[in-house]
Amino acid sequence: MTTRRATDNAKALDAFMTAKFQIEAMLERLKALSDDHFETHPDEINWGHVGTLNHYASLLRQITDSAFKEGEHAA
Repeated sequence: MTTRRATDNAKALDAFMTAKFQIEAMLERLKALSDDHFETHPDEINWGHVGTLNHYASLLRQITDSAFKEGEHAA
C-alpha cells in the first residue's frame, strides 16, 4: 500500500509542477506585454484599449480572488 501511495503522490507532484511552470510562463508573457504597454503607443490609446485592459483585469481578479480568498471567495 505504501508503494502505491508514493507513486500516486509522485504523479500528483509532477502534474502540480507542470501546471506551476505553465502559470509561470503565462505570467512572464503577460509581464513582458505589460512592460511593452500591451503593444500600444500612448498616442494611439482609445476606449477600446481601456475596455480590453479592464477585461484582462477582471479575469486576473477572478484568479487572485480565488487564490487569496478575497472578493466573492472571501470566507
